Amino acid sequence: MAIRIVQVDAFTNKPFGGNPAAVCVLPQPASDEWMRNVAREMNLSETAFLTPHDGGFRLRWFTPAVEVDLCGHATVASAHVLWQDGHLKPSQQARFHTRSGLLLADRRGDWIELDFPAKTVTAATPPPELLPALGVPQAAFVGKNAFDYLVEVDSEATLRALSPDHTTLRKIPVRGVIATARASGGEYDFVSRFFAPGSGIDEDPVTGSAHCALGPYWGERLGKNEMLAFQASARGGIVRVRLEGDRVLLGGQAVTVMTAELLV
Repeated sequence: MAIRIVQVDAFTNKPFGGNPAAVCVLPQPASDEWMRNVAREMNLSETAFLTPHDGGFRLRWFTPAVEVDLCGHATVASAHVLWQDGHLKPSQQARFHTRSGLLLADRRGDWIELDFPAKTVTAATPPPELLPALGVPQAAFVGKNAFDYLVEVDSEATLRALSPDHTTLRKIPVRGVIATARASGGEYDFVSRFFAPGSGIDEDPVTGSAHCALGPYWGERLGKNEMLAFQASARGGIVRVRLEGDRVLLGGQAVTVMTAELLV
């Protein structure tokens, strides 16, 4: 039986922007090996697999190399597909059972809002190779949470000019490295980039889960509970961030760019 798979650009309202993810809604769970093979075949930063579960959907995310514990853009893409393809009514909340607990998604006009757990960073001494691998002599702040290092650099210009040594970053035992800076002006509060060569992705175009750390970090520094963020990758993407206690509400848009059928 052919299985429908949908490719969605998330955290953008324009095709070929934001972060692409593949979404596959299955009638029943598939084997880990099959999901890993599909993710490698799609060769996107994440492929999401959903199966009906406990009034919602079990959701798992795979890069071409590993399964991950939390992924924002593929969750935006998953919610988009559930509403688009009629698995849920437009007014229904999407409920995802994941390795990071229950995640919720709601439609807010043209936006999709995710309810994620905050992943606050605490100050940390960076490993000796971290800053040289990023290509910065010093950092305004270095912190760490269960997933990533967060490094604040001195300006948006410095952030945009980073050209990391991915071979060295790959050896650091974390999911990835979030680089960030205060926005230099205009509509955004802060900007970021995300490097995860150890997870099979040298630079992720837009990383919703990184904003679970960026939101609390910049919220404290800027004195704001609502912020607009830009991830300054080549594709670029916009994330709305709203803080509510130990939760981070992430807003993004999504566009379907391709549908296909898996024949194996």
